[in-house]
Amino acid sequence: MKIAFFDAKPYDRDVFDALNREYGYTIKYFETKLTPDSVALARGYDVVCVFVNDTVNKEVIRELIGYDIQMIALRCAGFNNVDMEATRCKIPVVRVPAYSPHAIAEHTVALILALNRKIYRAYQRTRENNFSLNGLMGFDMYGKTAGIIGTGKIGILTGGILNGFGMRVLAYDPYPDPKAADEYGFEYTDLKTLYKESQIVSLHCPLTKETEYLINEETLALMQDGVMIINTGRGKLVDTRALIKGLKMGKVGYAGLDVYEEERDFFFEDQSDMILTDDILARLLTFNNVVITSHQGFFTREALDSIARTTLNNIRELSEGKPLSHQVTCKS
Repeated sequence: MKIAFFDAKPYDRDVFDALNREYGYTIKYFETKLTPDSVALARGYDVVCVFVNDTVNKEVIRELIGYDIQMIALRCAGFNNVDMEATRCKIPVVRVPAYSPHAIAEHTVALILALNRKIYRAYQRTRENNFSLNGLMGFDMYGKTAGIIGTGKIGILTGGILNGFGMRVLAYDPYPDPKAADEYGFEYTDLKTLYKESQIVSLHCPLTKETEYLINEETLALMQDGVMIINTGRGKLVDTRALIKGLKMGKVGYAGLDVYEEERDFFFEDQSDMILTDDILARLLTFNNVVITSHQGFFTREALDSIARTTLNNIRELSEGKPLSHQVTCKS
């Protein structure tokens, strides 16, 4: 099998090359993202392998069908960047449904702790020999209430960690998991109650028409003053303009974001020698109570190994004519 691997980073090559010794596929790494302008690079390959910021729209898919591409292999869980209707079931789309939920859950809690205890501000001060404590006061997480929206594997694990801090953990999911709630120490409730009673609201749900801009002016108005918003899910779960307004008014006391709704042109890239052209992202970066990380929640050695293994196994199933374990349902 010949694989066209888009948006390749050095760490991708290291991990995939190491595992590919077992599979023996031909992998061509392209640094460029898959877009309508770069799709011609896929000509002559059997599989295209893409990540979260590649564009797999109707135009790209039409070209891939013309190139007789046999599979679109996502090396991520989300597939909102793929126009599934445009595939017309002619190209199977597979994904990595779970790689290391622990990695993202732990990163979520790292954001909470960094914001609460002002770790980033304290680090910057002490680097300049400033050891004052003014402005660094946090709060005990013990006894506070955290709201978890979405109780898939990541949300469940996050709830369990926060329960370990002695927090009361509320959760919302349209498909509750009572067994997990008992095991990990959280309780299900409705969204309105979660918003009203939580000092911390953490997002772990997929991006759908129902969840797009789940955090907006109306839902923020239901929350406590000074609420902490954490998003390690998908950027468009949060209306960033509403979040900025909430930060300016003091309704939002802290925001920890590992994703951003317009991250495609910025995240995963070194742009330190360039002018930031996204005015909204630039505004977010001015707040001293906001921590933004560049979609790195998944970025652990264990997670990358799991992503590579699952992706190559998905391709192996195709090459051996087996049922595809992780195929995304298409629209015929």
